[in-house]
Amino acid sequence: MELIVQKFGGTSLTDEQSRSHVLRHVIREYKAGSKVVVVVSAMGRKGDAYATDSLLELIRRNGDALPPRERDLLLSCGELISAAVLCSLLQAAGIPAVVLTGGQAGIVTDGHYGSARIVKMDCDRVERHLTDKQVVIAAGFQGVSGSGEVTTLGRGGSDTSATALGAALKADVVDIYTDVDGILTADPRWVANARPLAAVSYEEICNMAHNGAKVIHPRAVELAMKAGIPVRVRSTFSDGEGTLVTHERALRGQGIWYDRTVTGLAHVSDVTQLAVINPDGPADLQLRVFRAMASHGISVDFINVMPTGVHYTVSEKDAPLAIELLRELGLEPKVRKACAKVSVIGGGMNGEPGVMAVIVEALTDSGIPILQSADSNTTIWVLISQEDLAAALQALHTAFRLHLSPVGGN
Repeated sequence: MELIVQKFGGTSLTDEQSRSHVLRHVIREYKAGSKVVVVVSAMGRKGDAYATDSLLELIRRNGDALPPRERDLLLSCGELISAAVLCSLLQAAGIPAVVLTGGQAGIVTDGHYGSARIVKMDCDRVERHLTDKQVVIAAGFQGVSGSGEVTTLGRGGSDTSATALGAALKADVVDIYTDVDGILTADPRWVANARPLAAVSYEEICNMAHNGAKVIHPRAVELAMKAGIPVRVRSTFSDGEGTLVTHERALRGQGIWYDRTVTGLAHVSDVTQLAVINPDGPADLQLRVFRAMASHGISVDFINVMPTGVHYTVSEKDAPLAIELLRELGLEPKVRKACAKVSVIGGGMNGEPGVMAVIVEALTDSGIPILQSADSNTTIWVLISQEDLAAALQALHTAFRLHLSPVGGN
């Protein structure tokens, strides 16, 4: 008997019509004879009554003084509401179902409120309910600490809950349902002819997720990769198979791996480039810079270290503090605001000559200056002006012929 974990995001649960599609997917797998575990997020997005951001707004209005423990208790409510509503729909349809909190489902975490890490899975209770032929509906985004306190897993936590349960239960597949038809070659809001991908490797989707693609959280992919559990990213609103995510060797074995150099594009907007160049500066200039950033919790990215200084980027919201800290060190950074990082990602680019040449040619022909670049085995990053983002994404998408990417088959 197949065991399937299904995860439904907030947009899939927003209203009655959306929830009817969720119900259809759950009932289809249950009636096909599968054991089904459903992981749910809080309903909707910011502004919707039970969304996580809406719950946060409740306490911000009161001075944002709620302690971390109590904040996690509040934030755990959204997923429980979703779970109870879905349970009522399944019961009304004649499908036996049970709701479990994250802790009751066996997700044991450390005690870091707001960004807890999973330290142990104990899914005996889930397995008992599955043996009794019940659909198990688990509240995503949450767990319980070793001392019995409710904790939340941070952004993307419901994805993490789903793949953690899939790994612990040795599921046949984890289906991540969202509002798009799988993983696309680029963000369709920026590239009109972005195409869905039939399959990607764990490594590729991790890179895409880390570099701005929001279809699945990278921590969730890493858990699935360690356990070797296939993940499908699918649309709640269709019956398509979506995008299969698994090991490259498994994809090749199924005959659905494509001989492609570049798989897709990702991007991060609203970043600020800081350049600290001082040939006559102290020998430990680079150490002073990055120690100052770290001591104040500022995440740095796109780092180039040179004998005379450093270039790096920070988020737009962190830029004022970063600049202030550098000036306190007696350094005057060169600041370039309103930048965007574009990532060209593909498992086939390792050792493939000419990839950077295609990138430079495509951007040069479009009149887009490259402000900074870096690369790894599977990704090349370029920093550009934010105002050039749409043109850059379209130019690179066309240059690598991603609009011709196959959507299925061999």
